[in-house]
Amino acid sequence: QVQLVESGGGLVQPGGSLRLSCAASESIFKVYAMGWYRQAPGNQRELVAAITSAGSTNYADSVKGRFTISRDNAKNTVYLQMNSLKPEDTAVYYCHYNNGRAGQYWGQGTQVTVSS
Repeated sequence: QVQLVESGGGLVQPGGSLRLSCAASESIFKVYAMGWYRQAPGNQRELVAAITSAGSTNYADSVKGRFTISRDNAKNTVYLQMNSLKPEDTAVYYCHYNNGRAGQYWGQGTQVTVSS
């Protein structure tokens, strides 16, 4: 019932930056948590970053200091600013809407490729 549309993925050189956006069809103001996950070929889907309605954030160790998650409640949008990108960051990135038993949804994903 909630649609999530990711954008901002693409091809970037190592050391470059990208900003991913996830626009939700409904309000995210009181949603328990919004997050970004990624999945590379042969790997399990892993949590990259999450942000709660209270503003608390959590990051995978591999991206701490390089990635920043934020939200704009007025636009029903969550962002992932990715700096100092590495080839290991190459994956499909998925937006996740987590409101517990009230509803959990996934976006379709956006490809991020870091290569020279």
